[in-house]
Amino acid sequence: MSMGISSARILALVVCLTFLAVTALAEHVIRHTFVIEAKPVTRLCKTHNVIIVNGQFPGPTLHVRNGDTLSVKVYNRAQYNATVHWHGIRQFRTGWADGPEFITQCPIRPGGSYTYRFTITGQEGTLWWHAHSSWLRASVYGALIIHPRLGTTYPFTPPHRETPIMLGEWWNRNPIDVVNQATRTGAAPNVSDAYTINGQPGDLYPCSRRETFRVRIYNEEIHLLRIVNAALNQELFFTVANHKLTVVAVDASYTKPFRTKTVMLGPGQTTDVLLRGARHRVGRYYMAARAYDSAQGVPFDNTTTTAILEYRTRRPPPSSSFRPVMPILPAYNDTRTATNFARGLRSLGTREHPVYVPQTVDESLFYTIGLGLFNCPNRSCGGPNGTRFTASMNNISFVLPSTYSVLQAHYFGKKGVFTTGFPDNPPVQFNYTAQNVSRSLWSPVRGTKVKVLKYNAKVQVILQDTNIVNAENHPIHLHGYDFYIVGEGFGNYNPRTDPQKFNLVDPPLRNTVAVPVNGWAAIRFVADNPGAWLMHCHLDVHITWGLAMVFLVENGPSYMTTIESPPPDLPVC
Repeated sequence: MSMGISSARILALVVCLTFLAVTALAEHVIRHTFVIEAKPVTRLCKTHNVIIVNGQFPGPTLHVRNGDTLSVKVYNRAQYNATVHWHGIRQFRTGWADGPEFITQCPIRPGGSYTYRFTITGQEGTLWWHAHSSWLRASVYGALIIHPRLGTTYPFTPPHRETPIMLGEWWNRNPIDVVNQATRTGAAPNVSDAYTINGQPGDLYPCSRRETFRVRIYNEEIHLLRIVNAALNQELFFTVANHKLTVVAVDASYTKPFRTKTVMLGPGQTTDVLLRGARHRVGRYYMAARAYDSAQGVPFDNTTTTAILEYRTRRPPPSSSFRPVMPILPAYNDTRTATNFARGLRSLGTREHPVYVPQTVDESLFYTIGLGLFNCPNRSCGGPNGTRFTASMNNISFVLPSTYSVLQAHYFGKKGVFTTGFPDNPPVQFNYTAQNVSRSLWSPVRGTKVKVLKYNAKVQVILQDTNIVNAENHPIHLHGYDFYIVGEGFGNYNPRTDPQKFNLVDPPLRNTVAVPVNGWAAIRFVADNPGAWLMHCHLDVHITWGLAMVFLVENGPSYMTTIESPPPDLPVC
């Protein structure tokens, strides 16, 4: 009798352990807690309170594996509304965790909390997280590293070490005050006072030499640099003195190896590069980043941030090598270098990492992007000739809702929050890149319009820069999706001849595309993720002015192609 009971208990224990093991294999949950609050931070000889996460600037680096579920409970102890966006995560069916304020959620109010929970599916490489409410992103950001699944490895020589390189911007003022002043006056906001690498300006700035970030490397060692442009409003060139870089991934998508001296990243973009230590080399070398500024006559921060690459050897380096070697950086307006870098990228295209470019399209969309001006009735604003700066897509300057998020309104059938019918083409065709665009085209209309896409539709979007007010390179980010950049060029897009040059074999897969100054870019994706997905310029000043729109993707035919129900702690407005 006792043997029977013992056997039954053992069997029950085995069944229980088997169930737990299967469950663990099915969902490995990584849990973190974020506390957003103001803390004193000293940079450029000054100390002031800055909104940061867990007392760190930048915030914590999160490490996960492809297939893991990430659960992050965010407590907002700052004086501002806050959200967190997981930049580049596909968010399959979990749009409630995407994070853009008033698009997929109402903000976390001061004193409130919200748990972001989502599963990483089929993505590996470097992404990042950041605030998506006003200009909190200036200091609320950090790296999100997605390692390969257990039992697999990189499709390139595994590195000996790896280091996130977070490029950022620093203001000697509260960034929220900077944007609020610009909003109040209608003028462009003040440019930053410094750029940073991992939160440090580097020793070319005052009071910054001692804290300059350092990366140590041995001879012939392979080092993986995971570079993120977390700057608020500036595209950046990055290089390392006397070293070549091999690009192996962008935006958490593997690429064919691509050798380059200089990387160009728009805000939001990430680039993984391999750096091999040279044989018998000693000394120190600057890593440096400075602006790529494509807009003529527009003020920008023309300073340079540095970190130091130090060789570690058994013998001390000669005295002459103590001062780091400075790299030659491209000119601020070097569009050729920026273009050559973008055109050198190709998807890897292996059996483990295939390329699925839509060869045909169901939705062919043409979106103009750029700046504009509003008149200021009864007063003079801070823009040109007393006007107010604005920005738009297809002549619609996007207005964020304030009482409901777009996704909540869609899910619960709430009327009056947004309207459908975002135009597939601009209302007026004109010479988009002409030097003198008619002033009648300079003033867009305000609206909260969405473009509805059927589930699984194959979508092509032509993003056309315009020369209204000023032309410039725009980093356009699409939430909830990666897309293939099948073509790009300068001037006006030609629908007859330009598609003949599209790369439909191995184009790069990204979540943010740098649309060339006075040019265009063509992207393709399959609308296989239901929800409300923001597409916007990742120059935060431009989204503040309205350079954004929303794709509303309908549910598919099954439970697994339908957006999940909202979580119980979803913030209310």
